[in-house]
Amino acid sequence: MGIRGFGSDNFSGVLPEVFKALEESAYGHAHSYGEDSYTEKAVADFKEIFGEDIDVYFVYNGTGANILSLSAFTNSYNAIICAETAHINVDECGAIEKQTGSKLLTVPTFDGKLNVGLIQNHMHHFGDQHHVQPKVISLTQCTELGTVYSRDELKEICDFAHAHDMYVHMDGARVANAIAHLGCSPASITKEVGIDVMSFGGTKNGMMFGEAVIFFNTRISKEVKYIRKQLMQLHSKTRFIAAQFSAVLKNDLWLKAAAHSNAMAKNLANAAEQIPSVTLTQKVEANEVFAIIPRDKIQKLQDECFFYVWDEDAAEVRWVCSFDTTENDIVEFANLLRQELC
Repeated sequence: MGIRGFGSDNFSGVLPEVFKALEESAYGHAHSYGEDSYTEKAVADFKEIFGEDIDVYFVYNGTGANILSLSAFTNSYNAIICAETAHINVDECGAIEKQTGSKLLTVPTFDGKLNVGLIQNHMHHFGDQHHVQPKVISLTQCTELGTVYSRDELKEICDFAHAHDMYVHMDGARVANAIAHLGCSPASITKEVGIDVMSFGGTKNGMMFGEAVIFFNTRISKEVKYIRKQLMQLHSKTRFIAAQFSAVLKNDLWLKAAAHSNAMAKNLANAAEQIPSVTLTQKVEANEVFAIIPRDKIQKLQDECFFYVWDEDAAEVRWVCSFDTTENDIVEFANLLRQELC
């Protein structure tokens, strides 16, 4: 067996606490479709973090979480503004546009982050029946390039959106990594800045399966249960998703796991940037490292330790660390890089 890969945090295993929670919830009978004590407990756990005035819906996966989030705020004649690199644009097979009927208006960025100036480029034709009507701004936190929005950056975008009768969605597949990086409270970069709805990641941060959709704008979420059912995201045995969330939210395990993966990425970046033929292309603020390396060495390195090529034209690669990445994993991969690239 070669060196453990750096392909994705989806490659990682499951936190022991999650296994234990699944085992404990597996015995006996419980009501289905979320009418069980485990789901009630997990919702209460989220309210401990974000406050009582939220609605929480559990779903199977990240694409389902994003579709459910965006479906609640859009009609088929609306548009969703997002970064060109956004997961909803690049990696969800057109699911958002198919399921919501809304058009994605994409914005080129250098670091994956939107700002008001970039968003302004799509703020046209309001009230014109010949054009789609922008209704939602979708932000990814952390971005697909591993960068993190600050509280002030988020608030500026949310204030701008609300001033134009628009909403803000946060794709928080890696929101734990952003919070760990910023050292802030979870509510301070979500609810308190004006985020209307967030897809809250679990699978990339130590869970076996399952995500949550958290509505901070509860005026919109009252009929979301019907949308979730139509989207086939209502798990009959919801307790198995809910029990995992209670496990990772307990004692800030989700933040500790994210902080560890962030630290491993920083260690890897520090080692890689000492190699003359490696050029880091983004600030390492979360658990991902982006780098340009010699094109003719990529396949050999991948054979020894799998990772993805991010931009084939630029020979840019992505290395992702997880909650179970070890110091030894970093040392072995750094040694491999030095061996092949120096």
